[in-house]
Amino acid sequence: MKPSRRRFLRLAGAAAALPALSNLARAQSYPARPVHLIVAFPAGSAPDTIARLAGQHLSKRFGQQFIIENKPGAASNIGTEYVAKAEPDGYTILMPVSTNTVNAALYRNLKFDFISDIAPIAGIARTAFAITVPASFPPRTLSEFIAYLKADPSKVNMGSAGIGGVQHVSGELFQLMTGTKMVHVPYRGDFMPDLIAGQVQVVWVPVAQALPMIREGRLRALAVTTTQRVAALPDVPAIDELVSGYESFGWYGLGAPAKTPREITSRLADATIDALTDPVVKERLSQLGFDPMPLTSDAFAKHVSGEIDKWARVIKAQGIQIN
Repeated sequence: MKPSRRRFLRLAGAAAALPALSNLARAQSYPARPVHLIVAFPAGSAPDTIARLAGQHLSKRFGQQFIIENKPGAASNIGTEYVAKAEPDGYTILMPVSTNTVNAALYRNLKFDFISDIAPIAGIARTAFAITVPASFPPRTLSEFIAYLKADPSKVNMGSAGIGGVQHVSGELFQLMTGTKMVHVPYRGDFMPDLIAGQVQVVWVPVAQALPMIREGRLRALAVTTTQRVAALPDVPAIDELVSGYESFGWYGLGAPAKTPREITSRLADATIDALTDPVVKERLSQLGFDPMPLTSDAFAKHVSGEIDKWARVIKAQGIQIN
């Protein structure tokens, strides 16, 4: 006996709903096993620190371990590619950082597309850069530093963690906006000993990294690179007080392979943003030199897009290239 048309339509409608129901069921049971949070930088780095704080909260929230897995190399491209090509099931996620947006504008032959292959989950935190000089460096203020640069162009060596890194392009943006010129000295390893010794005279250092040396008096911060002063360095002026419109900061969030079900990324986003309302978490971030950056998936996607556009303009204007 042939089924009635009405029964056929009911069966067809039920079949069509199965994928949505499957995704919902998967999200409700997620995570059912440990989740790997990939950090594309070494252990002990600022992204690693934030990832471990996030992992602790998410493990507690979901009752499953969030394992921090460091995959450094190629200016974060190795770890990012690993996640971009991972199974989109929510069990391999990424800590995207500001470097990813510079790379998207700088590298032409990556085996992934950061915008289309990584789905933004949520923003977590940000840290200003401190424009950091040796304690013995003659300019004592940012205005004296700018005058020093203009009086003797290309005399000052500007260190960074590598060509095209956020520290590098932040320094290039500063030169564009102040009409100054410095000699870029990229490092593959630790630049801090040479900065302390005065071999390089200035580095845009994440506040979280520079803080101990500044507090010990071995380095001096001329300004922080956000529009407002930061709690960790209340006596250091914001750069906007002298160079209006300048802003640059390191930031950290969560991302996933692009086809990860929205139901799963939404659960992760809600848990992450909830953690950032916890006074204990906020205080811990402040102690380390970070500020909360609670961005929803959509807001984080907009932030990432804006950062790529911004750094693409700087890279083009300054002729920055990867050899």
